[in-house]
Amino acid sequence: MIEEVKKKYESAGKITISPYCDPKKSNMGLENYGLVVFPGTAQNEPMACIEQYGRVRYLNGLDETAPEISSLKDEEVKKAKILEIRKIVAFLEFEKHFVNIDPNDENFWNHVQTYKPNNQELWSQISVTCSNNTIVLDPINKTEDLIKILAIEAGGFPIIAKSKEDCISGIQSRKWFLDRHIETIESKVSTTKIRNKAGAKLESISENKPRKLFYIAKMISTNSIIYKNSTLPGSIYDFLDDYISGNESEPIIKKAAEQFLTYASLDMQELKIKSIVKDATFYKFVILKGDGLFYLQKENVMLGRNPAEIYEYLINPANEDVLHILLDRVEETWS
Repeated sequence: MIEEVKKKYESAGKITISPYCDPKKSNMGLENYGLVVFPGTAQNEPMACIEQYGRVRYLNGLDETAPEISSLKDEEVKKAKILEIRKIVAFLEFEKHFVNIDPNDENFWNHVQTYKPNNQELWSQISVTCSNNTIVLDPINKTEDLIKILAIEAGGFPIIAKSKEDCISGIQSRKWFLDRHIETIESKVSTTKIRNKAGAKLESISENKPRKLFYIAKMISTNSIIYKNSTLPGSIYDFLDDYISGNESEPIIKKAAEQFLTYASLDMQELKIKSIVKDATFYKFVILKGDGLFYLQKENVMLGRNPAEIYEYLINPANEDVLHILLDRVEETWS
């Protein structure tokens, strides 16, 4: 069991707490120098805790009665999570007291001396200090580093995001993140592959069907009305290239590239109609009424509950006259 825990973290590769500087977000000018705090300073944070009904619960990742464990509906998954916690606690106890505790023992917690989840004296003393420097963690040889990793993953140190992806996406707006370098390398390789695939597709469409890029840009852009028939193809190409590189509305490169490839896989007619629907909503040729349905404004024709239903309505041959009305009105704004 001791070797099992060690092997798990040996195979995890290098783990660090790294600073995350987003040059697009203002941070008292520090972002211009790649810094997250002023030089020579650091931010210290104790392990977070929650008080409920007079009981203090530390977010240490080692509490098998925590809501995220007890709320699991799949009993097999719950048992596996509890066993994993007990294995780590048994490992910590061995490192501290040189005693072996069986994780499967019904009275497991009665044998635990130090690493009980309610040991306030222990958990209140554990903190992290972050600066502009990367902190290398050694969970195999330093039990406190192992505890810090588990607590970060459990939300015990709110200043540190669980991953770089969380920082980039804005799910957790933090100045530091837990960096598992093996996962980071794998993620980079995967991202590079899909970015290259999207780039090759962009180049191919640009050479063979440049008009298709116009419709893709319409679908992707958060300000699609800026694209007119007179917009230079090079400008559209540059926008889409920036988009799949994570420099536009979607900062996660992999997601941006996947989104581009999704639209690129659609045929020209479908892209055109969906672009028409998008701009028609902006110009209020199509409006949402109090009944939760979209209508063609002047004619008061009901189109559907969402863009997908509007599209299905418009491609129905029986509604060809409505499609042409909408096409004429939107295409006029593109001229």
